[in-house]
Amino acid sequence: MRSLWLNTLTKQSLYRLSTKRYSTNVEPKEPVVKTKSIPGPKSIELKKQLDSVQATGTIQFFADYEKSIGNYIYDVDGNILLDVYTQISSVPLGYNHPRLYKVFHNEQNLKTLINRPALGVFPGKEWPEKLHSVLLNIAPKGLNKITTMMCGSCSNENAYKSIFIWYQNKLRGNAPLTEQEKNSCMINIPPGAPKLSILSFKGAFHGRTLGALSTTHSKYIHKLDVPSFDWPIASFPEYRYPLDENVAHNKKEDEKCLSEVQDLIQQYASKNPVAGIVVEPIQSEGGDNEASPEFFRSLQAICKKNGIALLIDEVQTGGGSTGKFWAHEHFELESPPDVVTFSKKLQLGGYFHNDDFIPNEPYRIFNTWMGDPGKVLLLEEVVKVIQEEKLLANVDVAGKVLKNGLLSLEKEFPHILNSTRGRGTFLAINCTNTKVRDQIIGALKLHGIQTGGCGEISIRFRPALIFKEYHANIVLDRFRKVLQAI
Repeated sequence: MRSLWLNTLTKQSLYRLSTKRYSTNVEPKEPVVKTKSIPGPKSIELKKQLDSVQATGTIQFFADYEKSIGNYIYDVDGNILLDVYTQISSVPLGYNHPRLYKVFHNEQNLKTLINRPALGVFPGKEWPEKLHSVLLNIAPKGLNKITTMMCGSCSNENAYKSIFIWYQNKLRGNAPLTEQEKNSCMINIPPGAPKLSILSFKGAFHGRTLGALSTTHSKYIHKLDVPSFDWPIASFPEYRYPLDENVAHNKKEDEKCLSEVQDLIQQYASKNPVAGIVVEPIQSEGGDNEASPEFFRSLQAICKKNGIALLIDEVQTGGGSTGKFWAHEHFELESPPDVVTFSKKLQLGGYFHNDDFIPNEPYRIFNTWMGDPGKVLLLEEVVKVIQEEKLLANVDVAGKVLKNGLLSLEKEFPHILNSTRGRGTFLAINCTNTKVRDQIIGALKLHGIQTGGCGEISIRFRPALIFKEYHANIVLDRFRKVLQAI
């Protein structure tokens, strides 16, 4: 009894101490850089240690996540950076948000975290309620079903499978599977393994797993030496900026690309029929390439005309950073997309769809974990904070400050910057060339601003939803100093 009492007392004491720590911790007033270079000496030493067991070519520095707070990421050398990259757009509420820190102080939630189930066969008793109250609560309008996964790549990979299954079910009139189909699929030939395709776009990024990689076209380093399917690749609009001064050119871009989509569907009909089209609302990894609402509405019309599915990949854009929870809401589509994939800010992966995209047989869309209930608990709190603190409105306000500031810098330094674009705080700007872009990103880091590149010449901005106007002004002030020194 005494040991039980002490154990309870210890839990309560730890809870009070940890809650006090995070409730009183506040952001620094501004970034602070203490080392002459980043990575600093401690990061370099840790990189050497890690290099003995794992590839480290992509590592920029080692973070101190115990100290990181809000919009600021600390590294192991004591540098404090204002983070407008946020783990490649995957941190919704900044670092160590007090509301998230408390989620697993609830004993039931803690048990959910440590008893991670194979959701497809042994879900916990609370799983149906959580899917309804958390995930369906944020579902894109008109989509009433959810398939949970782990990451963005596996979300797209399994969404493609759902589209292929849906397409074949239509062809067979939902008739039972034949013995010929069952046997032929085991040796990778039709009719069980049909020759179908997913149409994607130049500049797209949909993941690094094998099927998803066939629809990724942003950088050669992702694809080199890996076999790909013979699937159609259409051109994505290449707009001129500012948009309001280039309406005619950009409209022609839309028309040209949409015509190419239709032509490719017809060309592939005889060899690898197109079952679906996958597209990002903003091509993120590929360079923050935009397309107009009219483009997306016409793309949906092409899908309907040809009896194929429209998959909108919201892995990076979903979760509120464009000012709407789902970026495709900006397009005012005639009807919901057939499938919407997600991950990153939503903590787990998956895709929303309707009843048509549920296979008739079990185990066709399946893996051991199929998501993570612990991540859904975090997402539940994230959504509450977004709603209670009106963070989508905050994104609009902070985004206007950041975007207007970037436009001003573009005018002040036209020989370096151009083509500011984006929605909300989901923004990007072009540099004159790759070398200058990389030089600016490195210099920004030494001025306390963590950002990232995309495409060949773009700098992308991906701050957390708690990013405020004054944070934007800090970024713009440091950016100007970097540009003045070039």
